[in-house]
Amino acid sequence: MAASRSISNSRVSTVVKRVSSGSPDDASALSSNGGSKAASNSSTPGTDTSGSLFNPSEGYLTESQWSTSFSGVGAEPFDARIVDILMSPIDEADIEIKPDGLIYLPEIKYRRILNRAFGPGGWGLIPRGAHSVTHWICLGRFISQARGEQDFFDEGGLATATEGCKSNALMRCCKDLGIASELWDPAFVSQFKAKHCVEEWVTHATKGNKKRMWRLASRQWEYPWAKK
Repeated sequence: MAASRSISNSRVSTVVKRVSSGSPDDASALSSNGGSKAASNSSTPGTDTSGSLFNPSEGYLTESQWSTSFSGVGAEPFDARIVDILMSPIDEADIEIKPDGLIYLPEIKYRRILNRAFGPGGWGLIPRGAHSVTHWICLGRFISQARGEQDFFDEGGLATATEGCKSNALMRCCKDLGIASELWDPAFVSQFKAKHCVEEWVTHATKGNKKRMWRLASRQWEYPWAKK
């Protein structure tokens, strides 16, 4: 098997930039099209929009301007309804644990929280810079940026790895809005693992090697691992 490689958000930029140019084939590259309300007003007849951040013919920030703009950062808090959704304690039933003991929230859960808070179409990911550090906007305001990463083993898995890279960047950005902040709290992590998880020696069904691994107490080991 080929050695594992790490894909950074430079892979994501190729996909996302084509979306910003209006290609329908690449629409899935954005989690949600983070346009701004102001865009709908930028095409008023007789209005000079040459210096505007918004492209009146496309309805969103032009690619070059998105790559340099921090528009709206720190301008004001979101309204109370949005804040309550973003900072609500996460449901412990949604938390998963990796075999190495790292607890996490599946990326689809982050998207659901964002869609409840901002509505589908009210947030999005945009590439930023030569190495495409992801630029995250909500309701037309810059919120955060992060670089995603994902291991992959061959070119045939590039599409899946690219999606994983985008999701990883989104998860990192969500920390800045307090979403699932408990997962970075050492005290919460220790309490959750003591209450909901177990660590056991398990044996590989075909190779016969043994490893000490974690699982949720509510689950059983799945093939090829089994406790003997």
